[in-house]
Amino acid sequence: MLSRIPFKRVNWINSIFLFIISALAVIGAPIYLVKYGTDWFTASLMLFYVIATGLSITLGYHRLFSHLSFKAKWPVRLATLIFGACAFENSALCWASDHRKHHKHTDHDDDPYDISKGFFWAHMGWILFKINPERPLDNVADLQKDKLVMWQARWDKWIAGLVGLALPALLCGLWAGSWVGALGGFLLVGTLRIFLVQQSTFFINSLCHTLGRQPYSRNCTAKDSTLMAFLTFGEGYHNYHHEFQHDYRNGVKRWSFDPTKWSIWLLEKVGLASNLRRVPSSKILLAEMAEARRRTSEHLDHIAASGETVCERTHQAVVELLERVTDSYHELETSTGEHVEMSKHKLAQWRRETSELMSRLTHLASLTPQMA
Repeated sequence: MLSRIPFKRVNWINSIFLFIISALAVIGAPIYLVKYGTDWFTASLMLFYVIATGLSITLGYHRLFSHLSFKAKWPVRLATLIFGACAFENSALCWASDHRKHHKHTDHDDDPYDISKGFFWAHMGWILFKINPERPLDNVADLQKDKLVMWQARWDKWIAGLVGLALPALLCGLWAGSWVGALGGFLLVGTLRIFLVQQSTFFINSLCHTLGRQPYSRNCTAKDSTLMAFLTFGEGYHNYHHEFQHDYRNGVKRWSFDPTKWSIWLLEKVGLASNLRRVPSSKILLAEMAEARRRTSEHLDHIAASGETVCERTHQAVVELLERVTDSYHELETSTGEHVEMSKHKLAQWRRETSELMSRLTHLASLTPQMA
């Protein structure tokens, strides 16, 4: 058994580091809390670091540097590069390169965290094992021209160690006036926080390609998960993101929980961000209607092929609704193709009608025999 383990492919540096951080987070931190407890300063500092490092990954590494979904002034870029490094998820340059490859080759061999290779591989296996040959940084030429990005790429490990681990220990030690306080800063604000932020990021690559809804497209395995949106500052709406990757929003609905989107919007209002990229509402609605049509059509095809007995009135009602969705789809497709501006009133009407159609389709589909 041991002879079949690809030891030569193990990335020992990453593996040992992640093992130590995980052990300190899930064993050391709880023991510390039971024995010494914590104080408001340490708890507040940990909360700050969770938000700062988490948003630096979602807002900075992901939406700003990987997808160029908005432009930001240097204070925002510098802050996200510093605290992004503190998440110990590599430099923004390497992170963005891997993520762009993920979008270009989703679910295929060249996808760094290809879910078809298994849940564990997509979650963190791709970090623990070396890829031979190493992937070239041939898709981040734009970032290689950014002096701040290249500065962080040279010093990200030092920034991570000093700002992400040493600084919290120092601040908490000074506050408490003892080594116990410093240890608390290291274990809670340092290792436990790193573990939580990293695992949240990893679950986007694994869980959001395994469980959830696909209301916009089934071209790949990406799925929307409201639960993951709450755990990752809004990154859980992964099906939308893969369909419209350059939108600065992941949670595009008004009720969607997307603190990263709200933060970018706020930065724009205070003059620190600009050129926020948005997908037109008509294109989003078009994608939703197209997917609804495909699903209903597949369901009816299954019923016809299976020879199952279906209530004639229900079947006819579903067919009529499908025809209505199809007509609406083609009308909206024509408007979008001809670059016709749709008024807010018209868009609101489209949303209401489509919502009613989808609700009725769902209800009627539940009355027909379920697919195996």
